[in-house]
Amino acid sequence: MTVLARVTEIMRAGSWAPETAIDSLCLTYDERHRRRLRYIASRGTTFLLDLPRATVLAAGDGLRLDDGRVIHVDAAPEALVEVTAPDTATLIRLAWHIGNRHLAAQLEADRIVIRDDPVITNMLLGLGAAVAPLQEAFSPESGAYQHSSGPMDHLAHGHGHAGE
Repeated sequence: MTVLARVTEIMRAGSWAPETAIDSLCLTYDERHRRRLRYIASRGTTFLLDLPRATVLAAGDGLRLDDGRVIHVDAAPEALVEVTAPDTATLIRLAWHIGNRHLAAQLEADRIVIRDDPVITNMLLGLGAAVAPLQEAFSPESGAYQHSSGPMDHLAHGHGHAGE
């Protein structure tokens, strides 16, 4: 029986030399938000991520294995929507509506990036947004509930919404 290499350390982007990596993973946001999973990297390195709690791996992170080898993490492009507005006040209002629906959102100074969802896109258009499809890496805000393990955890965070 072969023993799987295990991740012993997550080396955050900028804290290590990526050229020392022996293999790499290109993962979507959901694939980068894990606690325990067996991975097969692009060159065939098989290993186990086994963390005490779910963690978001960022593009550029390194995963140090128990034998000292390092796997480079990259973020895969995803089907997303860029949300912009004619002014700051409208963009803030759009961010509130997105947040009120507990949607993962990447917040930037002049845009919000969300997953492609026709229902949400139509709602945002009705609220004055301009939307454009795009394919890029998704890095949404981690939020105050970083221990969250899934989309249903919002039910336990201590507040209700009209109609719930």
